[in-house]
Amino acid sequence: MAEDGDGLARLEARLGYRFTDRAWLEEAVTHVSAGVGGKSYQRLEFLGDRVLGVVVSTMLFETFPEAPEGELSKRLADLVRKESCAAVAREWQLGDFLRLGEGERRTGAKKRDAILGDACEAVIGAVFRDGGLDAAGKLIRANWTARMHAPLAVPKDAKTMLQEIVQARGLPVPSYRDVGRKGPDHAPEFEIAVLVKGEAEITGSGPSKRHAERAAAEAWLRRAGLWNNDAAPASSKERA
Repeated sequence: MAEDGDGLARLEARLGYRFTDRAWLEEAVTHVSAGVGGKSYQRLEFLGDRVLGVVVSTMLFETFPEAPEGELSKRLADLVRKESCAAVAREWQLGDFLRLGEGERRTGAKKRDAILGDACEAVIGAVFRDGGLDAAGKLIRANWTARMHAPLAVPKDAKTMLQEIVQARGLPVPSYRDVGRKGPDHAPEFEIAVLVKGEAEITGSGPSKRHAERAAAEAWLRRAGLWNNDAAPASSKERA
């Protein structure tokens, strides 16, 4: 059960920030399952996600002056992904302060990456609303500077990596379009195009639609200079 009053003062101490209006912090730790009158951390999460992106982007721009845009995007995606935010939330022991509905408490929601990550972003949004960009930036720098210098996390697969990079840029998630199929039924070859807003589409092919989508995502990452694994090259070609 989340704590009120002095309990939130303990959370403020962990954050290193004292709220002028603690109602912002109360909202930031309230899950939709426990919200009263529709009040939950969802709106603050939306705001905090954008603030986090701006501050971390600035940190990367200043810290890696020689890095190309592709590397900066890859680092940004790694630093602002849900798992990274959840790790910060765990350092704050934020789960102990979350206000959850009975069902969420029973299922251990306070330990889930998705909820912890969202709540972390909501706290950032709350600090921004209460103290402005300087206060939010100070909180982010205190918790993300060391992470910024850590080795990049290995992505799960090309589609995951592409989605994280695109979302870090504030763009819609990539979409995939069937281009065609050839070959006999026992050995088909599918061709799929991946579409990212503002980018020329690029295609990949494979023995199933799933493989073709991954090949297309990998082709996009290769074009951006972000895919350097030792796997065999995916079959791909750009389309005008």
